[in-house]
Amino acid sequence: MTAASDTQTTSPAENPIAPVPETAAPPRQRLRFHDLEVSGIRELTATAVEVSFAVPEELSEEFSYIPGQHIALRTTIDGTEIRRSYSLCAPPDGKTLRIGVKEVADGLFSTHVRNDLSIGDTIAVMNPQGSFTSRLTKTDTGRIVAIAAGSGITPVMSLAASVLRTHPGVHFTLIYGNRTSTDVMFLEDLADLKDAHMGRFDVHHFLSGEGRNAELYSGRIDEDKLKRLLELVIPPETVDEWFLCGPLPLVEMARTTLDAHDVDRSRIHFELFTTGREGEGRAGPRRPRRATTTSGPVRTVTFTLDGRTGKATTPQDNPDTILSTALTTRPDVPYACAGGVCGTCKAKLITGTVDMADNYALEPDELDAGYVLTCQSVPTSDSVEVDYDQ
Repeated sequence: MTAASDTQTTSPAENPIAPVPETAAPPRQRLRFHDLEVSGIRELTATAVEVSFAVPEELSEEFSYIPGQHIALRTTIDGTEIRRSYSLCAPPDGKTLRIGVKEVADGLFSTHVRNDLSIGDTIAVMNPQGSFTSRLTKTDTGRIVAIAAGSGITPVMSLAASVLRTHPGVHFTLIYGNRTSTDVMFLEDLADLKDAHMGRFDVHHFLSGEGRNAELYSGRIDEDKLKRLLELVIPPETVDEWFLCGPLPLVEMARTTLDAHDVDRSRIHFELFTTGREGEGRAGPRRPRRATTTSGPVRTVTFTLDGRTGKATTPQDNPDTILSTALTTRPDVPYACAGGVCGTCKAKLITGTVDMADNYALEPDELDAGYVLTCQSVPTSDSVEVDYDQ
């Protein structure tokens, strides 16, 4: 996946190249929220929990997913609607969704989950989505390496458990950074995976706030340490897929280092929990602002959602995003992070042109096929048409 950190002009393209996932992707579902009951809360660390949601039998198809995907949650706290996106941390079983939630400073939603959420409570959950998934076929052998920090372990848990179970010829390596040993989420689960798949699963723990016997593993995962691992332990040419999950600085460092070792970008997948900028990422931005009315020249946004076509306008001299514009007439337009991270607001650009400020969610083939993140895209032509259903 390639992040588009600069403003870019995007127009529709045809004939996308579709990667082959490990298992057949569930049919594209209309993104919608369903009220699900909290069926379990498990302590992971002093600041993190695993939350389980029971999936009713009649919704099992809606909530089918591929390991590595995520869900959006919606609830109201102190009279304000809050949305957050969290990765699923266990392989699908058709009955339960599990996420890992780490409490962060000033994190309204994570603090609510950590301190106030109880078994039996109900939260609105959107059906799973995301492309942070393996492209292995069922008969592939080889090696997968994941580099994660903190709560970036959550989608990796689902990926590792699934790949190790379904691909007996695949070796999985995890490079995992935390502050101290007590901050390691899913520590026991990782040990269980290692015991269950002896010789096929290895974990390299890096601790930034706690000394270790081996100097290499003391401190953050940085460029020098990663280079040493690639030279001594993990020859890049032996790796089929790389999964990077964590804050933007870690992901950018890892991608740059892998570039220097001639790793093809098509083999690198990444997912961010935060871009490191205030108000962005999965830490939770505010709800997109609604476009205001104006008597001056406007640009028209036409959008298709759930088979229905709507129109809305935004000022020509200071256009709002497509998402915010569409929300003025359809409050059910899907979104979660609104920071270009989760991809919930993805739509296909049918006509017109847009400027997309940030992209931390779309794969290169999706960009080539004409998809945009509507939370980051403002129209640059007099009229723009997007389709959320494609």
